[in-house]
Amino acid sequence: MSVFSYAKKYKKQLILGPAFKLMEAIFELTLPLFMAYLIDSGIREKNISMVYAATLYMLGLSILGLLCVLVCQYYAAVASQGFGTELRLAVVKKITQFSHTEIDEFGSDTFLTRTINDVNQLQLALAMLIRLVIRAPFLSIGSIVMAFTINTSMGFIFLLTVPIFSFILYILMSKTVPKYQQVLSSIDELNTITSEQLTGVKVIRAFANEKKMEDKSAEVIEKLANRYIDMTKLSALMSPLTLFMTNMIIALILWVGDINVSVGQLQTGDIVALINYMLQLLAALIVVANLVTIFVRAFSAKKRVEEILNTTPKVQTQPLDKVLPFESENTLSFQDVSFHYPSSSQDVLKKIQFDLKKGTQLGIVGPSSQDVLKKIQFDLKKGTQLGIVGPTGSGKTTLIELIQKFYLPTDGTIFLDNMNLLDLTTGEVRHSISYVSQKSVLFSGTIESNLKMGFPNATEKDCWRALEWADCLEFVDDLSMSTAENGTNFSGGQRQRLAIARALISQPSILILDDALSALDYKTDLAIRQTLARLDFIKNSIIVSQRISSVKEADHLIVLNQGEIVAQGTHQNLMKQSIFYQQIVTSQEKEDN
Repeated sequence: MSVFSYAKKYKKQLILGPAFKLMEAIFELTLPLFMAYLIDSGIREKNISMVYAATLYMLGLSILGLLCVLVCQYYAAVASQGFGTELRLAVVKKITQFSHTEIDEFGSDTFLTRTINDVNQLQLALAMLIRLVIRAPFLSIGSIVMAFTINTSMGFIFLLTVPIFSFILYILMSKTVPKYQQVLSSIDELNTITSEQLTGVKVIRAFANEKKMEDKSAEVIEKLANRYIDMTKLSALMSPLTLFMTNMIIALILWVGDINVSVGQLQTGDIVALINYMLQLLAALIVVANLVTIFVRAFSAKKRVEEILNTTPKVQTQPLDKVLPFESENTLSFQDVSFHYPSSSQDVLKKIQFDLKKGTQLGIVGPSSQDVLKKIQFDLKKGTQLGIVGPTGSGKTTLIELIQKFYLPTDGTIFLDNMNLLDLTTGEVRHSISYVSQKSVLFSGTIESNLKMGFPNATEKDCWRALEWADCLEFVDDLSMSTAENGTNFSGGQRQRLAIARALISQPSILILDDALSALDYKTDLAIRQTLARLDFIKNSIIVSQRISSVKEADHLIVLNQGEIVAQGTHQNLMKQSIFYQQIVTSQEKEDN
């Protein structure tokens, strides 16, 4: 899809805007003729009435030109701002439809640059398209034509000016455009650094790394500044070169004009008109050069924005069609499921270096893919609680994200309520499942607005009931209590409990807690797990944790290590049969003591 398809509803402005600008250009081309007439027939002949008449005509044309400019500017503003608004909304809507795969491939920081900076460049390009694309070429050609009508030899001087000036512009533009691409790259890099530092400011301060991060930022900022300066140095040559060329050509016009005046082929007013036309021609050529710069930038922005708009999500986000009944014996089944993350954003080969001598045979071996999960297989029966444990990086969170259709498995099949997950819409899947992630995210607003994200039609009674289930009543006394961005006015444990309440308010069939009890003390952890066990609407709960105490009461435990299930069963069975599980338990008991 082309980005300019979002400008279709502004056809009126796209047609009338340039038309009014063309009329203004016609009036502007006519003014030097009246100026010549005023000088030759009015001032030189001392004809006062002719001076007044020519002055009134020029004033009238100037007023009409001004009105045309105002109308054109209005249409340009309406079209460009409307186009930018609709395009930006489309980009944001598309980004919200992306699955985790596309977000990983693009990187979240580039979305900000493309949504704001790139769309602004396209807005500017459309505004300039309406205001100047017809006017500037028309003035250039019109000035040359008018020069020929005044004097043929002068017309050839005008004609010769265009290729000389165009060559200078070409040299400058060919050097400037690549440098602008480097500037865009540096802006993306600066956005990434800034985002990282704002997100991890507490970690930076905890390790007293402020100076190191300041130096890192300074390095990126300095690189951006140097690239801007390099680009600006070249752009700055435009003004002196143009001024020099303008003065040289005006001097040539005056010299040739003086000869023609002396032989009676030109009059004084014609010389003044020719100088005005030359100034119009050079000004129009400079505008054309600036337009080229704007459109080159817009072309780069267009490709970046269209890359988002034309990307088809691996997982299509769809509305709720129906609620899953969960009548089958197995609520969830993994059948030989493997998964690896897309490698497009990472180097497939990293610093490979070798020499192959003539006459030798080279063999290359290695794993076919870097699977994060490998041949995962288990069945979760209705009414049971599943615990998933394993060291950091073992694939616990990835497994949970596959259940919610954030990613699609690379191999194997996932069944939810005895139906292939691929055949279910995201609405059906995510309406049936409530998920609390490792990082409890709260949004600026109130307790009530955050809770209703999980169930928009919730009543006040529903909100208080969910808060009670999540053990939040000790610190929440009013649903209108404000929540800061990211919930920074609550402790880590309070944020986790509010996130659990938000997940419970819709009374989901499956509740997933992905290390969502890690910030709670053992007493609160136990109380919430006991409450969850009593809730009848939860057909299955899945608790992911590194803390054995949070999952040992589960009906079934899965132990992951390096993406593989190394053991599964109850806590008691695993303590007898799995050495790996025993090591985890022993290490945590030592830490607790």
